[in-house]
Amino acid sequence: MGQNDLMGTAEDFADQFLRVTKQYLPHVARLCLISTFLEDGVRMWFQWGEQRDYIDSTWGCGYLVASTFVLLNLLGQLTGCILVLSRNFVQYACFGLFGIIALQTIAYSILWDLKFLMRNLALGGGLLLLLAESRSEGKSMFAGVPTMRESSPKQYMQLGGRVLLVLMFMTLLHFDASFFSILQNLVGTALMILVAIGFKTKLAALTLVVWLFAINVYFNAFWTIPVYKPMHDFLKYDFFQTMSVIGGLLLVVALGPGGVSMDEKKKEW
Repeated sequence: MGQNDLMGTAEDFADQFLRVTKQYLPHVARLCLISTFLEDGVRMWFQWGEQRDYIDSTWGCGYLVASTFVLLNLLGQLTGCILVLSRNFVQYACFGLFGIIALQTIAYSILWDLKFLMRNLALGGGLLLLLAESRSEGKSMFAGVPTMRESSPKQYMQLGGRVLLVLMFMTLLHFDASFFSILQNLVGTALMILVAIGFKTKLAALTLVVWLFAINVYFNAFWTIPVYKPMHDFLKYDFFQTMSVIGGLLLVVALGPGGVSMDEKKKEW
């Protein structure tokens, strides 16, 4: 009985939080979600030469192609961010940012680095949720077409987005025998499963937001490292990529899990 009371209190808190922040939460979620693209686009401007030389030396593609790659990343990411924040052509912006993720995955050989690949897939999950949100606002690319109900692609976008977001947390698991690591792994895995299957989704997602934000600020404190050190850029990249996943989770909190979830099925029981 005590456990049920505790769970009920926690769910009431999550509902109260959602009611208070309902007007602002989607905006904060979108800002967090695009933060890694915004930071990377700005970095392309300030590190134009380094990025161009890296692509040229890695792929031997020549000065012109490498410069075109950097320009495409810069314009694609910044334009996508502006469109998302201004709520204009959001679906096109999402597809463009999907393309940037795919392009960077190949160009920077992320495909062969499991940790970075899983984080990029988690970032794609956040974009899927953003795409689902834009559909829920009725801004369909196919104006005039009747909206489907339970079979709508929006429901499966939300499911895919939730499952992909979970991949971020799999990169944070620590495989050592310390009590704290074991506890963190157990709690984190339980919350990941809850979000993926859509059970107690808003509470689980909100808990993951708090946990991930705390880990992010503690482990990726790039502002404590001098700018000229390579670790500064590595931590900065990780920090903003994690913030984007937090943005995706906040969208889950704001929008709910969607039709393909245990929370939704419970209503039918």
